[in-house]
Amino acid sequence: MAEQFLSQDEVDALLEGVTGESQKLAREEATGGIRNYDLASQERIVRGRMPTLEIVNERFARNLRLGLFNFIRRSPEMSVGPVRVIKYSQFLRDIVVPTNINIVSVAPLRGSALFIFDPNLVFCVIDNLFGGSGKLHMRIEGRDFSPTEQRIIQRLMEVALAEYTKAWGALFRFNFQYQRSEMHTQFANIASPSEIVVATTFNVEIGDSGGEIHICFPYASLEPIRDLLYSSVQGDGQEPDRRWIKQLTQQVQAAVARVIAKHGFTGAKRDWLKRFEKALLTEVILDPPALDRGEFGKNGGFARFDKLFDHHLSTLLADLHDEVWKDVG
Repeated sequence: MAEQFLSQDEVDALLEGVTGESQKLAREEATGGIRNYDLASQERIVRGRMPTLEIVNERFARNLRLGLFNFIRRSPEMSVGPVRVIKYSQFLRDIVVPTNINIVSVAPLRGSALFIFDPNLVFCVIDNLFGGSGKLHMRIEGRDFSPTEQRIIQRLMEVALAEYTKAWGALFRFNFQYQRSEMHTQFANIASPSEIVVATTFNVEIGDSGGEIHICFPYASLEPIRDLLYSSVQGDGQEPDRRWIKQLTQQVQAAVARVIAKHGFTGAKRDWLKRFEKALLTEVILDPPALDRGEFGKNGGFARFDKLFDHHLSTLLADLHDEVWKDVG
């Protein structure tokens, strides 16, 4: 008879040692509504695609292409890299230094983000602004950016922030604020080396030259909108359909509506109704004692009154008596 050498707990412990994930934890996550947060293994928690952020990046690439055209009067080609969820130390290893590193606050969220412009892209933009073809190659090692170069970088940063804010649109209202610029990564620590960041690289080609733009967010800063990032947003579905709104407004304004207004009331017995005939007068109690005549209009969004009657009840009855006897005669 076969003997069971390992218990189920021991098997789970062995699987945990091989895969790095606990089977018991997986069962708890599947059955309960409470999500376990392991501070020691944040990489496992942030796995998976971010469809919303991918859509935002695609929008930003389209918007920035038009923004750069208005800035340098040349049409660039934009390509979007994948969204990478990596450690901050690994992200810094992929950055060519010295480079232009811009630190930006991400209010209303906490923390800061990085907008990094490749030096080749910076000099390509500068060369095009001064009438060149963008093929001027310069070396930045051993010196800082000149005041003119820093001013152009600042304008380029304003274009990028404006288009990136527009790319988020109605998904989330960011208020990006430029803080400062650095040239070396050790002075731009928005996260510790072991923390997880979300980074995207955009390749910009202007003629035969160009460079890269890197955008990096600490994952801890994006944690409050994590559900939004992982949800499947259908493009611009949250933006209003202005054509549909215009057509609906026109149809509502052209619609025919029957309006019945109650201006007064009176009481009568059955015998009196049997003797009801033309020119028979009766008193009508008006509440309020004001008659008006108007038609639908667009004056301030309300009905427009053509004429307003505000007479006493006795005057109205006298006028009505004269009109009735005039018709009878």
